Amino acid sequence: MLSDITLGQYFPGRSILHRLDPRVKMVMVLAAIVFIFVAFNFVSMGLVVALVLAGMLLSGVPVKMYLKSIKAILFIVAFTSILNLFYGTGEPIFQWGIMQITMNGIYRCIFIALRITALILCSSILTFTTSPTQLTDAMERLMKPLKLLRVPVHDIAMMMTIALRFVPTLLEETDKIMSAQKARGADMESGGLMQRVKALIPILIPLFVSAFRRAYDLAMAMECRCYNSRVTPTKMKQLHMTGRDVVAIIVVTLVLAGVVVGDIFLPALA
Repeated sequence: MLSDITLGQYFPGRSILHRLDPRVKMVMVLAAIVFIFVAFNFVSMGLVVALVLAGMLLSGVPVKMYLKSIKAILFIVAFTSILNLFYGTGEPIFQWGIMQITMNGIYRCIFIALRITALILCSSILTFTTSPTQLTDAMERLMKPLKLLRVPVHDIAMMMTIALRFVPTLLEETDKIMSAQKARGADMESGGLMQRVKALIPILIPLFVSAFRRAYDLAMAMECRCYNSRVTPTKMKQLHMTGRDVVAIIVVTLVLAGVVVGDIFLPALA
């Protein structure tokens, strides 16, 4: 299960999305995430889903990587969708006690599933096609105006990138610890809730020790390289927008404009 979590993983490649300016990709992804929650009918949501699918195809990343990212949150998608299934209005198709299923509830169930899935895929496109270093540069450039308010922009960008970078590492470490404990006879799948919680203690303790050790090693490595966040470092690779970035911005803007028009002129899902 842990091996299916792809958050923070970077898939090297030379696709169109890989070559886009990371600032442009980050802004487009943030805009798409906002409009995922702004879309209130199937036409508007269809435009957003089409945009996400186009991004998946242009990324050059294997589909199985995206399926892994969905598999990790499949339970959340199913649970949330089933809850919305019973909150629809209208004439009930099926009723059992106070619980009833209507056509509107079915529409809401499908709509919520599409919304959460599009949200995860949209975030995966960004992390799959953008390296941690590019993410750091993009976040720091985009938050640069906050320096006028004395916000430590570089420190925030560095912390977010390090956290994102070490998610796959810690997941791999957790998987190794669980396999080692199972090989020693640990039972983590049977018993009640409290027994399962207690069974996690032999996993959490070495995981925390490993995480602190990695953090200490990283801090020592940065200190040995004379890292100083107060000094503005030079960039080996300067970020420059090209024609493909402008085209991407125009396409995304047109799609999001279509979402707004669809919300205005078409009825929202009740």
